[in-house]
Amino acid sequence: MKLTFLGAARTVTGSCYLLEANDKKILVDCGMFQGSKSIKQFNERPFAFHPGEIDAMVLTHAHVDHSGLIPRLVKEGFKGRIHCTKSTQQLCTILLPDSAHIQESDAELANRKGLRAGKSQVVPLFTIDDAYISLQYFYVHDFEENFEVVPGITARLHVAGHILGSAVVRLEVEENGKKTTLIFSGDVGQPKQPIIEDPSILEGADFVTTESTYGDRKHKAYDKEAELAKIINDTLERGGNVIIPAFAVGRTQVLLYYFQKLTQEGKIPDVPIYVDSPMATKATGITLASKEEYDAETRALIEFQGDRLFAMKNVHFTATPEESRMINSIDGPKIILSASGMADAGRILHHLKHNLWRPECTVVFAGYQADGTMGRNLIDGAKKVKIMGETIHVAAEIVNMTGFSAHADRDQLLDWYKKMPKKPKIFFVTHGEFSAASALGKELQMQLGTAVYIPKYGDSVVIEGADYRIEAAPEVETMPEVAELQDSISSIEKNYMEYRNKIEQIALRDSSKAEQMRKKLEKVRRYMDDMLGNI
Repeated sequence: MKLTFLGAARTVTGSCYLLEANDKKILVDCGMFQGSKSIKQFNERPFAFHPGEIDAMVLTHAHVDHSGLIPRLVKEGFKGRIHCTKSTQQLCTILLPDSAHIQESDAELANRKGLRAGKSQVVPLFTIDDAYISLQYFYVHDFEENFEVVPGITARLHVAGHILGSAVVRLEVEENGKKTTLIFSGDVGQPKQPIIEDPSILEGADFVTTESTYGDRKHKAYDKEAELAKIINDTLERGGNVIIPAFAVGRTQVLLYYFQKLTQEGKIPDVPIYVDSPMATKATGITLASKEEYDAETRALIEFQGDRLFAMKNVHFTATPEESRMINSIDGPKIILSASGMADAGRILHHLKHNLWRPECTVVFAGYQADGTMGRNLIDGAKKVKIMGETIHVAAEIVNMTGFSAHADRDQLLDWYKKMPKKPKIFFVTHGEFSAASALGKELQMQLGTAVYIPKYGDSVVIEGADYRIEAAPEVETMPEVAELQDSISSIEKNYMEYRNKIEQIALRDSSKAEQMRKKLEKVRRYMDDMLGNI
């Protein structure tokens, strides 16, 4: 048996794992790379396998960094089954066609400019038709149901508590008379989040592939409801708007839950709330219809409210672009939730353009912001950003509320894994920037006494029963000047990590000074990232 890491390796996005056993090949996830130009370029590279040779896939959840390249996979020859939960399948009917629409629109825009400049025609990675065709290959399963993926490989999906339908994948492989269990965490949610159940307690496995998105930090311990109420009230008193770049799936629904709770308790005024995302509107509909996934608190709430989760008259869902444009011409303070959650595309750009330059307004980030995105740049202290070709001065208050993250932090992941009665032979730490993966890996070694490996793209592990050996991806032969450049980049990366660690040590004594140094370091990192992405 062989497991190869083909995405989310020392980066957060592009989740994709290839498992070969019993002369069969299956994938766990086939996600899109998101972030800087250099990272997005991975989406255009040929797959590291022939799609027609993949026999099946197990999909952890619907977010595009886990599902986004499925249409391309099918377009290039995949004909197997895509196994997932009901809610994941339903959410993919929204997310994949939308992703395809973005691909087509970006290609059209590039060609409009590029062809006039004599550049080659840009072809979208996949089309809307490709997305709808790929949906025909989805097969739905209940949580805790055992099912055969291919002969010799059985799967079970456990609640991951990240978004609706999100699953931890457990695989049991029987090969050459030996049985091996593997767990792929997907994205693990924080415990005690509203609407959905907490992550299931796992029985353990021989090998665990874990996410590490927040593996180097602990979510700030604070009353997030009180902070959200304060942000809203302070902004409304200034006469400004609260702009929230919110992921259409998961985060928007959680925020609506808190807005309703705060309004009912009289902690925020009955202010107009606009959900300006057709995808978020559809995802909210799916959430309302998925009561079987609600936690006990949410079930009690809908019984009290008359069988409906969201019962607010001040919430407006905008469908058309015309309605979206009208929002900023409406007098009076308001709350606007719009996608994308990392502020790198979608209608949120329109609202940022109209509000970022206004000091009375507040922009609230309530989720992870990948390197290279506008969201990350704003959090890191950017004073100017370019939106739709126009340079916008940043005068609005920028707030990063990590408490709303749908990802478990370092301590929550450690506590979760400690509850497993069977500890793995080794953890493969993925789905995190290298600093986060390293920090989590160190703690797993110290606190659980297990081996840890942080794979690079293309690394493999050969498994026989409970024994294993690592096969590092071969180094690509290159020209001397390129090798020299790679050495320089490696040196820069090493120095960056050293500086970042020193800053965190300074933060223990002087948090204000450390924050200033973080912003300067991140400004240099963004510049280098842009330069390397253009090489």
